[in-house]
Amino acid sequence: MHDLHGLDLSTASNAAAEAFNRTLQAYLGYRSDIAAHLKATLEADPSFALAHCVRGYLLMLTYKQGNVALAAQACDSAKRLAAAATPREQAHVQALAAWIGGDLDGALAAWEGMLRAWPADLLAMRLAHFNYFWLGRPRDMRASLERITGRWSKLPGYGILLGCLAFALEECGEYAAAERAGREAVERDPADLWATHAVAHVLEMQGRREEGIELLAALERYWGQANNLVHHLWWHRAMYHLELEDTEAVLELYDRRIRNLASPLVAAQPDLYIDMQNAASLLFRLERQGVDVAGRWTELADKAEARIGDCLSAFTLPHWMMALAADGREDACRRMLGAMRAFGAGAASTASVVRDVALPVCEAVWRHRRGEYPQCLQLMRPVLGDMYRLGGSHAQQDVLEQLFLDAATRAQRVDAVRALLERVTAAHPVPPGRRIGYADAARRFSAGPPH
Repeated sequence: MHDLHGLDLSTASNAAAEAFNRTLQAYLGYRSDIAAHLKATLEADPSFALAHCVRGYLLMLTYKQGNVALAAQACDSAKRLAAAATPREQAHVQALAAWIGGDLDGALAAWEGMLRAWPADLLAMRLAHFNYFWLGRPRDMRASLERITGRWSKLPGYGILLGCLAFALEECGEYAAAERAGREAVERDPADLWATHAVAHVLEMQGRREEGIELLAALERYWGQANNLVHHLWWHRAMYHLELEDTEAVLELYDRRIRNLASPLVAAQPDLYIDMQNAASLLFRLERQGVDVAGRWTELADKAEARIGDCLSAFTLPHWMMALAADGREDACRRMLGAMRAFGAGAASTASVVRDVALPVCEAVWRHRRGEYPQCLQLMRPVLGDMYRLGGSHAQQDVLEQLFLDAATRAQRVDAVRALLERVTAAHPVPPGRRIGYADAARRFSAGPPH
């Protein structure tokens, strides 16, 4: 039996192999039916080691501490069955074990080793790509893909690789090349959400807001089977509308598309990390524009408080804190910081980023909400250059830069305002004066004393 790229699978069941390939397609395509296909795979062959491993991978991809024990159970099952597995499948089990143990560098080394031995490995390619991104390593993300691009040109998954490459190029500032790769991937498969997402990022970074709205509106009809990534695409559309100062459209998108609590996707995973990032960052941006977001923070704060101590997604932590602080949960804010200190003292690969970057940024978020702007700046300024280590895209990291700018403006710290404006000018092709979160500060502080 073989996978989508002809690599050997250790199952003897044709039904299991077919179901596994549907699982793989659903994972790569960000589809909501992945669990059903994986269940069918394991029902067809309960001894299929790689299927158990994929179950563990999918649980770890939720970046939720409560799912790690379940992932470990899946890994244990895969290990027991691995003697009959192929060397490639055994390497996947080792990568999963490293990930569960908090050794993301070890997992990445395992995936890269697989790509050297089996360059067509779809799972290793996508898992490395995704984890490089959430570790803030865009150059590694790009290099990993470019090493295998030539080997994929005639493979069925070439469009998937192009979508990943497009996003990596965008995060490295190669916007023209990113757009070409992303649009080619979308032409190959209009339902490729990750490729659509990559093009959306290019349009966001280049200030092409109307084009972005048109792109997403044209492709929306292909999203019927999408998983929660669709909420992030709607977040991108909301960001375009926000830049166009159409806050009514942003709120409508928030309630109907991004954070619709009646949605089956939200109901199934009400505290998914990317959904929390989308929601909290959008509410913060709206409030900066003077929009009353009413009680929308409260349900986010409920989710955040329940996840205190869960530090698997470093970039999500400031968003949890935004919700807790906005809802006035002072004790929860203190407990969250304490839990982060405890995690930062541990041995996980991400312990240092939580300790050295996420912790001061989260405290700065809290201080900002309390109106303690000088303290916010004092905490955040030393780590501005290290925030990339939290992971997240340039577009996503922007909310933290806006928070720093807001604190500097309110504290009348002209030096800090100008330093932040210089930072974003160097990193973003659209000048601050043409971006809604920065235009007022650019007008007031770019030259001469504030007025």
